[in-house]
Amino acid sequence: MLATKLYAPTLREVPSDADVVSQQLMLRAGFMRKTANGLYSFLPLGWRSIKKIEAIVREEMDRASAQEIMMPILQPAEIWKESGRWNAYGAEMMRINDRHDNEFCLGPTHEEMITTLVKNEINSYRQLPVNLYQIQSKFRDERRPRYGLMRSREFIMKDAYSFDVDEAGLEESYKSMYDAYTRIFNRCGLTFRPVEADSGAIGGSGTHEFMAIAEAGEADIVYCTKCDYAANIEIGKPGIMKQEEEALQELSVVDTPNASSIEAVAEMLNLPLHKTIKAVVFSIDGKVVLAIVRGDHEVNEVAVQHAVLGSVEPEMATPEELEKVGLTAGFISPVGLEQTEEFAIVVDESVMETYNVCGGANKKDAHYININPKRDFNVEDIIVAPIRLITKDDVCPTCGGSLEHAKGIEVGQVFKLGTKYSEALQATFLDQNGRPNPMIMGCYGIGVSRTLAAAIEQYHDENGIIWPRSIAPFEAVIVPINAKDEALMSTSETIYSALQEAGVDVLLDDRKDRAGVKFKDADLIGYPLRITVSKNTLENNEVEIQIRKTGEALSCAIDSVATKVTELLQNL
Repeated sequence: MLATKLYAPTLREVPSDADVVSQQLMLRAGFMRKTANGLYSFLPLGWRSIKKIEAIVREEMDRASAQEIMMPILQPAEIWKESGRWNAYGAEMMRINDRHDNEFCLGPTHEEMITTLVKNEINSYRQLPVNLYQIQSKFRDERRPRYGLMRSREFIMKDAYSFDVDEAGLEESYKSMYDAYTRIFNRCGLTFRPVEADSGAIGGSGTHEFMAIAEAGEADIVYCTKCDYAANIEIGKPGIMKQEEEALQELSVVDTPNASSIEAVAEMLNLPLHKTIKAVVFSIDGKVVLAIVRGDHEVNEVAVQHAVLGSVEPEMATPEELEKVGLTAGFISPVGLEQTEEFAIVVDESVMETYNVCGGANKKDAHYININPKRDFNVEDIIVAPIRLITKDDVCPTCGGSLEHAKGIEVGQVFKLGTKYSEALQATFLDQNGRPNPMIMGCYGIGVSRTLAAAIEQYHDENGIIWPRSIAPFEAVIVPINAKDEALMSTSETIYSALQEAGVDVLLDDRKDRAGVKFKDADLIGYPLRITVSKNTLENNEVEIQIRKTGEALSCAIDSVATKVTELLQNL
């Protein structure tokens, strides 16, 4: 490819509405352009990298005996209603009606579609197992799309679905996909960790997320420094932190004017945070849920949802909902409260091991001191569960080792779905005895466009992107210092032809711009190798090869460039 033919409009300034490095650099380097909030058009450079990621995914999925198909993004409402997710999925699903007033959705995922497809074709155990996958766009109407491709409304995803006759088969399919994902992300050059995670709206009995480690990641993960344990903080297993036993003091009320946060109360009363409890109130499935944790801990919303068996994600309770169940925002505790059909109380396990702590008095500008939960809570009328987020003070639940915290970008996830969808949609097969059984399913997704963003978040510097060789839009760029110099151009074209014959994905920057402009663009776009042809090097029948990742520059004889570039690329 010649640079004069390449459509790659670069920007010198950072777009004002670009939140993270990957978004900034993809816009500046001419990889994509914003169409609307959460919607992007890929330009040639971005699309070349996307296609390289897709090629890696296809190779490894095919290697794992998965077979590629293509399903429509527009899905009929009937199958979602049959699975029970039409109303439960929430506002992220874009629902539309066609000209005949039939209901459809733009597919945020394809469990219902694939299950319906397979159930109409497979009826015997002899036809199983099977694993089908596709690479296509999904659409989720995010409330706050942000961070470029990391949380966009339309995104490119690979989703695969396995169908087995029993749990043993599912375990084998799951491991096959887990191993394939490990190879895929290694080949894409990512630094990543598979972590235990929550299944969320998709459901199922077990799941792992593949997290690319990056400060811009939205997910918090923990991992053990001694063993292989790693988990999303939402599913991390915190221990029960106990306080030393104390003589129980008499419950009393103190005035706390204008102190509606637990931090303000602790400061006013000169208490350490672990001697307080705090309340967070959610709305889940139309029920008001009061969650209580120690003042030095944070509430795990996913754990609260599981504790009350909620089918939809928690949302913060509104003032109207608080008033309806008699709660006073900022001054809440379970003391004197009882659960009802409209109101649930969930208390973290560690709270139940506290003594003489401070919490809301359930009236404005007042707090209790000397709360002792086992004495002062209606213990038979509350739910006690591990609902706090794991902290740096916790230890590994597997080996007792110390835990490290990191930020991660979810680039892939594997699910054990079991029979959730096959039972709902009546996807059955006849076993060896002629009896019908629901198919045992697994689901496996990779965010293709998100993988592109994750790679940039991990590999960049102040000058631009530093691509892993496997997913770079071009592996090398040839930069003649002066495109008007016939000798330089002739040599550059000779090298260009030699590299193409050697199978190198190469760009010749034949633009008549200044050398400085070409160098800046080369660094911004992030080609792994830059081959510079100048009068000085040409006098010695050499060129300069610079490695973008390290900045190392070396001289190479012109007739050895193809061999040397191939060697360098193999080591990147």
